[in-house]
Amino acid sequence: MDRQAGIEKLCIDTIRTLAMDAIQQANSGHPGAAMALAPVAYALYGRYLRFDPADPDWPNRDRFVLSAGHASMLLYGALHLSGYELSLDEIKNFRQLHSRTPGHPEYGVAPGVETTTGPLGQGAGNSVGMAVAEKWLAAYFNRPGHEIVNYRIFALLGDGCMMEGVTAEAASLAGHLGLNNLVWIYDNNGITIDGPTSIAYSDDVAQRFEAYGWRVHQVKDVNDFEALCVGLDWAIAGSERPALLMVDSVIGYGAPTRAGKSKAHGEPLGEDEIIGAKKHYGWDPGKKFFIPDAVRTHLTERCQSRGRSLRGEWQAGFDAYAREHPDLAEQWRIMQRGQLPSDWDKDVPAFEADAKGLATRASSGKVLGTIAARVPWIMGGAADLAASTKTRIADGGDFAKDAWDARNINFGVREHAMAAVANGMALSKLRPYASSFLTFTDYCRPSIRLAAMMKLPVVYIFTHDSIGVGEDGPTHQPVEHLAALRAVPGLDVYRPCDANEVAEVWRLVMRTSQGPALMALSRQSLPTLDRSRYRSSGGVARGAYVLADCDGRPDVIILGSGSEVHLCLQAQDRLTAEGVRVRVVSMPCWERFERQESDYRELVLPSEVQARVAVEAGVTFGWHRYVGLKGAVVGVDAFGESAPAEKIMKHFGFTTEHVVAVCREVMRRTAPAGGPSL
Repeated sequence: MDRQAGIEKLCIDTIRTLAMDAIQQANSGHPGAAMALAPVAYALYGRYLRFDPADPDWPNRDRFVLSAGHASMLLYGALHLSGYELSLDEIKNFRQLHSRTPGHPEYGVAPGVETTTGPLGQGAGNSVGMAVAEKWLAAYFNRPGHEIVNYRIFALLGDGCMMEGVTAEAASLAGHLGLNNLVWIYDNNGITIDGPTSIAYSDDVAQRFEAYGWRVHQVKDVNDFEALCVGLDWAIAGSERPALLMVDSVIGYGAPTRAGKSKAHGEPLGEDEIIGAKKHYGWDPGKKFFIPDAVRTHLTERCQSRGRSLRGEWQAGFDAYAREHPDLAEQWRIMQRGQLPSDWDKDVPAFEADAKGLATRASSGKVLGTIAARVPWIMGGAADLAASTKTRIADGGDFAKDAWDARNINFGVREHAMAAVANGMALSKLRPYASSFLTFTDYCRPSIRLAAMMKLPVVYIFTHDSIGVGEDGPTHQPVEHLAALRAVPGLDVYRPCDANEVAEVWRLVMRTSQGPALMALSRQSLPTLDRSRYRSSGGVARGAYVLADCDGRPDVIILGSGSEVHLCLQAQDRLTAEGVRVRVVSMPCWERFERQESDYRELVLPSEVQARVAVEAGVTFGWHRYVGLKGAVVGVDAFGESAPAEKIMKHFGFTTEHVVAVCREVMRRTAPAGGPSL
């Protein structure tokens, strides 16, 4: 073995042994993939990736996504040895409370971790979003002689990722778009937790990806480092298509009895097995967390030096670009900071009072158009429903291989990939939106959850928000979805009642750079309220506000969201005519209301008023926190029906008469003893 090959093997085995030792010390983790794929990690960080460990957020860095997130120690070891600010003590603290090395990679916890992964296939979808973003950024910002965007995206997938549907959706989209800046490395080790992959999986992966429109190359042995590098050279050589590099590996490589077996996947090897594996590598079995000086010199110092040089060259190029194109350079800086142009909401309309009104999906489309005209890096689309969800940016063009600067993405009927791709776009500093019908948030939920976990400013625009959908029937009528989405920590769910609440929601979500937001919008037209008669929609920022009040202490408070707010107002009119004092509270966003100070919450919902009724065309679950045990909820604790919307609403009790009757009953229940009869 020559000197170069010797030091390369030393680096590879250091990654392996760090992984084994950290997992054993934690008594928890997945050693097999880290041991098998150490050559891939070393090749990427030591030779191919362009990055600066001193500046993990350098905008033009290559991105590496570990979609097989259970192999987290492979990533942590590579980051530590590449010179990132991730200490050996943190490696030793793997999987411990508040460490920077959690069990699966988490965005924002350790430097160099590009996205949160663990649910298999999510990283694959994220990487497609990153590739989409790079293409758009390059098309929008680059100018002749000034190429400030030219990075690549690499993702590492396992057999489990390949089996997940989100990966298939994302791969299909990437192949259709011809994202030639994207490289997926597939760890073909043939093992799952339950046994060999053959018990459940017999795809011809190469043919599958060729059919998606990808280029495919196979490396028969990951430990043949020269062949691996030939494969990586091929992958980045450039073409009109994304690249899949299939790499055959042995899970738990080097372990005496567990190599190539399921037992190497998801549990510590044990001391005896580790000793045997270290002897196989030619390692001193008595040394734990050992990093040879030669590895520090060859890998750590070289990565740091190379990174400084690469970033310095780019910064000099950007400075020259800024002198020649100052307006674009300023847009770049604003975008990278997660900010917005100073006049971004200048053209957001104020909607005139209108009894006929607009569907909130329609008013949202109008507002989106005005904002997109002033914020170039808003970009997104729908899952084959843009015409229905009103989410097409006028004059934005269709994003495609011959139109990388376009802003409308035709995601196709791929809701899960759409949401995962949007996460990758947000991680690349774009302001993405994704759209479909509210009932199909079920298909998006894993990616929505991760967006909330990562605090990504993704905007979800979901329409056809209730049984008001009508004839399409219960399959398309969301009833439990609002409750399920409100249960996601860090996700703000908005259900505005009219066009001006919609405009206010858009202002709020665009100002929020830390966390996703979801709009639940109506298919049917809703009146635009006369704000000279009713309180201002500016109260949306508080999550809930008194829309229509009475003189003195209310006898009953009626709460509602979305289309049902108008029903609440009709009930108020009827009860007021009978001498009942009624307060109507519009409650477009529970989450924002919960973040308000207690004095404000008490002002809106005074505890002394126990007669409360909530009205929403979804399940009643959750509303009793606001109406109390003595209150009532007019809701839908069943699946919908197929019929015209007005008949369905009447069938489920969404009529003025029924809401008034419920209010009377609640007032009877909560009336003080000896008080006036109702």
